[in-house]
Amino acid sequence: MQIVGVSFDPPEDNQDFAEAEGFTYELWTDDDKTLALYYGAISKESTSAAGRVTRILDAEGVLVLEYNDVDFGTSPQEVLEDCEILFGD
Repeated sequence: MQIVGVSFDPPEDNQDFAEAEGFTYELWTDDDKTLALYYGAISKESTSAAGRVTRILDAEGVLVLEYNDVDFGTSPQEVLEDCEILFGD
């Protein structure tokens, strides 16, 4: 399993944020908003901030599960539990 975070922030800002928060996964920069548009985090390119969404893809890159309106307090545990059901340990 691979976890990736995505934002519109520059790579150096993402790296600083990941280090400050102790993230053990990559943060990618979506500067042209391609991923945000494709996965529904924004509805138009002129949007300045993406919505907080989570998308689960299988090993072939097929979308298998979506979470909209992510709650940072409960979402990580919910996503991990769902991934265990879908993909095993």
